[in-house]
Amino acid sequence: MKDELVRGTAWNGGLRVFAARTTALVSEMQRRHDTFPTATAALGRTATVAAMMGVMLKGKEKLTIQVKGDGPLGQIVMDANAEGEVRGFVDNPHIHLPSNSEGKLDVAGVVGRTGYLHVTKDLGLKEPYRGSVPIISGELAEDFTLYFAESEQSPSAVGLGVLVNTDNTVAHAGGFIVQVLPGLPEEQLVRLERAIAAMPHVTALLDQGETPESILGFLVGDDLTIHQTVEPVFQCHCSRDRFEKVLITLGQKELRSLIEEDGQAELHCHFCNEKYLFEADELEALYRLAERK
Repeated sequence: MKDELVRGTAWNGGLRVFAARTTALVSEMQRRHDTFPTATAALGRTATVAAMMGVMLKGKEKLTIQVKGDGPLGQIVMDANAEGEVRGFVDNPHIHLPSNSEGKLDVAGVVGRTGYLHVTKDLGLKEPYRGSVPIISGELAEDFTLYFAESEQSPSAVGLGVLVNTDNTVAHAGGFIVQVLPGLPEEQLVRLERAIAAMPHVTALLDQGETPESILGFLVGDDLTIHQTVEPVFQCHCSRDRFEKVLITLGQKELRSLIEEDGQAELHCHFCNEKYLFEADELEALYRLAERK
């Protein structure tokens, strides 16, 4: 089953709603970074919310999420854009902790319960938008709920889930964001709060065969209009050409040092974990190009 992300409105335009199945996306990230189960859950939850936040953008706009907690996972970094393309990494992918008191993956334990969540949006303006909030949970859904409320003044409910199999593969991943728009009647707000409290876990619904649209149905009922459907995908824009340009910018002195001392250079993309090897003759060619700069 392909991944799917839907964007819509509900309750006569009183809610903006988003929901996603990101199992294939998170599986690809797990494979590329060889993340252990708890790290996979943290990475996957962040990738899922990044995908949904990405489709809130327009055109060529893009965003970067940084989760900097005090846990052993280190930093989580995620890029996303309006086309549903996502890429990201964690500092320490080989982190796994025993289950928490609820018998679930201890995401807060690896992320940490102290630190900051940063969001940077490139909206095509002179300066990017930057928003930051302290980490209050480390489970991530609550932290992004705080981000929307404080940094974007958009009261929201965020649900995120990643279910990892015993063989470390990803069984299910997905999530939702429901945003309350100004003017929503109090009785509808109470109804929404009750629906969220009674809602089964996202991965349990996905395991039952529910779709992103039907997951939203658990929250808002039949008064739902879907405006956009996209397939969130892992996409990194690194390339050999880009890394050649990076090497050229090092300058002749540094390139000559690489040639004479190492005889080669290996560059690594953190986002997709691809490695690019440049042999001595390739470095010599780049040296000559740097000479013309």
